[in-house]
Amino acid sequence: MARPHRLLAIALAAPLLLAACTTDGGESEGNGSSGGGGTEGDLTFSVITHGSAGDAFWDVVQNGAEAAGEDLGISVDYQSDGDPQRQAQLIDAAVNQGVDGIVVSMANPDALQDSVEAAVDAGIPVVTINSGGERSAEFGAIGHVGQDETIAGQGAGRELAAAGAANVLCVVHEAGNIGLEQRCSGASEGLGVEVTPLQVDVNDLQGAQSTIASSLQSDPSIDAVLTLNSAVAAVAVQAAADAGSEASIATFDLNADVISGIQDGDIAFAVDQQQYEQGYLPIVMLKLYAENLNTVGGGQPVLTGPGIVDADNVDEIADLASAGTR
Repeated sequence: MARPHRLLAIALAAPLLLAACTTDGGESEGNGSSGGGGTEGDLTFSVITHGSAGDAFWDVVQNGAEAAGEDLGISVDYQSDGDPQRQAQLIDAAVNQGVDGIVVSMANPDALQDSVEAAVDAGIPVVTINSGGERSAEFGAIGHVGQDETIAGQGAGRELAAAGAANVLCVVHEAGNIGLEQRCSGASEGLGVEVTPLQVDVNDLQGAQSTIASSLQSDPSIDAVLTLNSAVAAVAVQAAADAGSEASIATFDLNADVISGIQDGDIAFAVDQQQYEQGYLPIVMLKLYAENLNTVGGGQPVLTGPGIVDADNVDEIADLASAGTR
């Protein structure tokens, strides 16, 4: 990542970083590469997410975590697994390795509870990110970084209502992901009428396209499709074309296809949760806790969104996204 973008990230987290600079023993010598990407240092943090390798969203989270490690002289080991049982095993392995801190996304909190609590019991501070924020304090985590999915859904619903949508398909791409359910629920609240959930599999985008197209063909009154994943948004655009539907497409999260889709007018807007911060800020928080017992948020989540990216601001965001930070 280009250094100007790392400096921008530091500026965004300046209050946290200033505190970090006042503690003893913070910087380590050298910037050797660690096994999971990042830098060697006196502290080792493990980042364990439920994202899939190569997923555009989680790639940006990883970029943020590893940039923070490089900036702060901390070894960051990033791993991901979409299966909650295997994700729990990765947490257990990190505990056994005696890492100094753990960052974990909790799409399925119940499946991870025992492992997260075991980490806390072992004296390892945990920061949760992205999903499961409502269970974070219950499990003993020192903080949560992400967006409130219900609030974000409400924002999306209001945007759709303002555009005149009345019959909205809400496309859920991961079964059992509580955060996605909250997005659809929030969208119903913001819209003022219930959205219609549609289950697809993010690992089968061709199948997702067919499923969305079939739904649009069977109900021509659907006037908007809200996807909850940037990769699904692109196939939703094609699905609408396949079905001969004039339904507008909106989505959560950004990738290159979504940005170009907004620029071309094929996608109305995207709800951006600024996932680079979800990677970067927890590393700062764990460093502060490890060296100075600082906590951030006062028991409330550190919110990274939502923000709306539409035709008015997409060109500015595009340059940042191409650098891997949005």
